[in-house]
Amino acid sequence: MISVLILTLALSVFTYFVFFSSSRASSETWLVEAEKYTVSGVLEMVKQSINNMTKTNLDVAGLSTEAYKRELSKRSELMSALKRCVHGSIKDKRFVKDVIFDILDNSYITESTIDDVIPFTSAQRLSVIDQFDILLHKYKSNYGKEAFSKLVETYQLDKIKTTAYEKGAQAYVISQADIKAIYNKEQIYLSYIDKLQILTQRIYQAYKGFSVIDELRDMNIDGVSGGVSGLVEDDGSDIGIMNQLGKLPQSYESVWVFYKGKSIHLSFLSFGSYNELKRVCQNIYRYNNPGMLSQNVGFKVNDMIDGSRVVVVRPDFSESWAFFVRKFHLNHVTLDMLIKDENCQLPIGLIRYLAKGGRISSITGSQGSGKTTLLMAMVSEIYGTLTLRIQEMAFELHLRKLYPYRNILSFKETSHISGQKGLDVQKKTDGSVNILGEVATDEVAAWMIQMAQVASLFTLFTHHAKTARDLVLSIRNSLLKCDVFRDEKIAEEQVVNVLNFDIHLTRDYSGKRFIERITEIVPVNDELEYPEEYRDATSEMAMQQFMSTMTVFFKKMTDKKVYEARDVVRFEDGRYISSQPISRIQQEAMKELMTLEDASAFEEFVHKNWEGQDHEYTSTDVDVIS
Repeated sequence: MISVLILTLALSVFTYFVFFSSSRASSETWLVEAEKYTVSGVLEMVKQSINNMTKTNLDVAGLSTEAYKRELSKRSELMSALKRCVHGSIKDKRFVKDVIFDILDNSYITESTIDDVIPFTSAQRLSVIDQFDILLHKYKSNYGKEAFSKLVETYQLDKIKTTAYEKGAQAYVISQADIKAIYNKEQIYLSYIDKLQILTQRIYQAYKGFSVIDELRDMNIDGVSGGVSGLVEDDGSDIGIMNQLGKLPQSYESVWVFYKGKSIHLSFLSFGSYNELKRVCQNIYRYNNPGMLSQNVGFKVNDMIDGSRVVVVRPDFSESWAFFVRKFHLNHVTLDMLIKDENCQLPIGLIRYLAKGGRISSITGSQGSGKTTLLMAMVSEIYGTLTLRIQEMAFELHLRKLYPYRNILSFKETSHISGQKGLDVQKKTDGSVNILGEVATDEVAAWMIQMAQVASLFTLFTHHAKTARDLVLSIRNSLLKCDVFRDEKIAEEQVVNVLNFDIHLTRDYSGKRFIERITEIVPVNDELEYPEEYRDATSEMAMQQFMSTMTVFFKKMTDKKVYEARDVVRFEDGRYISSQPISRIQQEAMKELMTLEDASAFEEFVHKNWEGQDHEYTSTDVDVIS
């Protein structure tokens, strides 16, 4: 009896395990099949395939010597491309995508199965990101790097809108509704090759690319950023603002593009998770090994292979992971291409002669106003016989790519070489013109003054000052903070003795960029003289003369007029107008550095635009800033 019970129990256990094992195997098989035709499943297959291509032991493959060398060369090229494509190299990105395309085309992806991965044939089943990828692919096929710009222009997506998120608030935003409406209107036909290319891009951006901003980053836009809006990861508090719109956006659902001076929120795009946003932030800045981003080092500023500038921040330095990519188009821009409004030849001509006349000039304005682009164009007006030396925080100007036949060398500060040491080296490199990419810190402001005084024929630089007075005071304060000077007036005198002109750019609410003013900064000689009548005066009169002397002294120390800021060109009512004339001393100094032909043309330019105006300063026609 006992033996029967034991046998029955054993049979039951055996039956249970057989059934359970078969069920689990069946379940696992079903899961594999279910994941096979998903983006994540295809991604894993591609990763495994590329891993096999780069790590297979060729020595045991039985290849001939020629075939061995060929396969080794292919492997080396692929491994190099895999490393460089994450740094913004379009060439290497294209190579890796070609490899992924071949893997997909030679695997289980066919014309009949590709729609199982992305439902191309069903607009209702396509996500808004799928639709955007399809739209961008179509426009890229026709317009290349202008694809996004063409899409925006065609459907006027850069127009300001009243948002549904905040009552009465207006913003630049491209919504899900916008993309769906455009997709339905376009009626796009996709061939199998088109579908495979779109899937290839989707796999690439999840594998080695920058997620949903990967293709956007390559477009001819001013920049793209992520993680700059929405709730942060650890924000689990009930903030009491949930409303009928439902769930509030998270930081990983934040993608913004900077397009023609406008910050446009692509509210339909999302990185999908905090981890994906973090992955992009951790990879996008790594070109040339700038060091690790950590809690102790909460930000990194670097450039990418294509010349883009990237800034990445992370907690605890910032409230969330975020990145900012600024694009600097390396097309050969000219002043005529940038300055377009009525009577534009006035500022174009003056800027051209400032470069030829060797004037120390600042280009000021807010972020996105076009300072760097104008500086690039201004370089083309500098005489080709002059050598250029550039000091930057991160390589942005890339002037050698624009002017490969000119004598140009750029430097940047590193963790081991300070900007001051870099400047000291520049003084020994036969530089005629020094260019500072951006005067953004006190130390850089001090370098600029040094460079302008002793290191070069003249200097060009950019700054974020709003007015000429702000520019002078900012640089003056920087000199004081760096202990270059201790007296405010002496420091200010040094600044105004260095600066000649300020070209101020602005960007209005609609994103339109223009030159607001071109201002001449002129030092003013001290006209107050100390009285000396006390020499022959009585003791009573001597006391009065002493008091007069002290009055003059305190006026010199407190009310001394250090410089005069004079707007020579202004932008008013949609056109450029000549305002106050350029001083004689600047005109003569400029002509001394010009060719005879340019000097003659400059005289004619001044006569035409400021004819009949007094070119000397008086106390009545100058806005005094002290």
